[in-house]
Amino acid sequence: TFLLPLTANAFSLPSNEIASRRQVGKAIIGGAATSLIVGGPTTLLPRPSFAEEEYITADSGIKYQVVTPPTDPNSPTPVRGQKVKAKYTLYLNGFPDDTAQAKKIDSSKGPFGEKPFEFFAGVSQVIKGWDLTILEMREGEARKLVIPSGLGYGDKGMSSIPGGATLYFNVELAGIGAAPSFNADQQKWLDENPL
Repeated sequence: TFLLPLTANAFSLPSNEIASRRQVGKAIIGGAATSLIVGGPTTLLPRPSFAEEEYITADSGIKYQVVTPPTDPNSPTPVRGQKVKAKYTLYLNGFPDDTAQAKKIDSSKGPFGEKPFEFFAGVSQVIKGWDLTILEMREGEARKLVIPSGLGYGDKGMSSIPGGATLYFNVELAGIGAAPSFNADQQKWLDENPL
């Protein structure tokens, strides 16, 4: 899947699972294969216009719009290292509602249903833009995210995502796992690697 970072840490998945999730032409989402739209390099089109006033801009530069409020607005947000499940679709060039130039790149929804993507929040298992956003969301909440390239795949890009790409996500926090307990290596990593 395109959400995996390029480096390992104390919360990393086993290397064989990472390799299988990075297969060209397929995204492995929690063990279920989902077809990707691939076919050579992707060309970025000029950034589409979207209604800026409908989005909140976080200090990080991520723009977001809450499209579905959380199931319980008083429920807790995830903490770093807590297992979460997220449903998502990734686009380049904008959202389909805003531009015909939007290109679907990846999704947790496949031909046989939706399989939420599971990961540990806030520990660099996903792109930084996701780590920062998921830690602010509550279960059941859905957002449209506009993630600048510096919080996505940067100047290098990845697979069919070109360098410098702004990422457009529909994302829902589908579940939050039990409160985590950390071993000494994990706690040390958290202490040495703030977001």
